[in-house]
Amino acid sequence: MFAEELKAFRRLGVRGILVQLLNFASVIASGLMMWKGLGLVTNTESPIVVVLSGSMEPAFYRGDLLFLTNPPNTPYRTGDITVYKIPGSPIPIVHRILEVRGVNRKSSKSKAAMAKEIVDDEKGAVLRAVENEPEVEQLLLTKGDNNPVDDIDLYNGLDWLERRHVVGKVRGFLPYVGYVTIAMNDFPKLKYLILGVLGLFALIQRE
Repeated sequence: MFAEELKAFRRLGVRGILVQLLNFASVIASGLMMWKGLGLVTNTESPIVVVLSGSMEPAFYRGDLLFLTNPPNTPYRTGDITVYKIPGSPIPIVHRILEVRGVNRKSSKSKAAMAKEIVDDEKGAVLRAVENEPEVEQLLLTKGDNNPVDDIDLYNGLDWLERRHVVGKVRGFLPYVGYVTIAMNDFPKLKYLILGVLGLFALIQRE
């Protein structure tokens, strides 16, 4: 199947292989730099994520590729679809904001107690306060569109999500493109096979 490619690989010699390895390494480094640059522009550690479950159907389906931003001074609103990550949980979750509360960082009360004092009618005031008063912090409650209950049980003991838990807000998506990532995670041997083939072609490519 790869007979011609293997012959080309043997003809490269040691010097040719080293040159191609350097070229391959530069491509990888360029990709990492682009990823980091995109993260800086969007203000998020993961500007692109893949939907791994059906909890947000019919808005998003498993395998959809999501594009995120996380503007530092823009408050989140009820209805926004966010990606969040709880400490101790390795997998980010894509769910919609069900409720927004605001608390004063300087208050001696607990965040949970202050959040209970803010009713839904005051959400507009909370959003304005978050925008104009740095001592006011947003607390969020999320839920999957396809789930019967909210996400409190997913928060690992927390009553609310804090802004620091949010990876970003969904700004766009490509349907099913992320299934390649899911397949590689579900079948690790497939991932190594694809990487090996790509590496081989990178080594034997002369231009």
